[in-house]
Amino acid sequence: MNILNLMPELEPDEMAFIQGITRNMTEEQLKQFVVIYRSRRKEPMLILATTLVGFFGVAGIQRFLVGQIGMGVLYFFTAGLCFVGTIVDLVNYKRLAFEFNIKEAQMVQAMMGAYPPMR
Repeated sequence: MNILNLMPELEPDEMAFIQGITRNMTEEQLKQFVVIYRSRRKEPMLILATTLVGFFGVAGIQRFLVGQIGMGVLYFFTAGLCFVGTIVDLVNYKRLAFEFNIKEAQMVQAMMGAYPPMR
């Protein structure tokens, strides 16, 4: 089974990475991976939307979402580093989501290696 059929919403770079780490999985393992990974990954549009909130409300939410708690607190108390950091995150929102999603995919893969699927 192809990961493209199971997760058509993936960006091309993310799709290539996921195909690489799931290459040797059985169909059952692949389906299990998709269920777990889909629940953990962040959509780039969610990162973009929360970054935009930084201009009109609370800065740094996008950093909390991608697990960068220290940067989130810094953005919160400095108004997104005087909006400069928020602007940079607006430009790089896809990279923020991609980096987070890659880490999550690797964690799911490692977790599945420790717990093989039940039959």
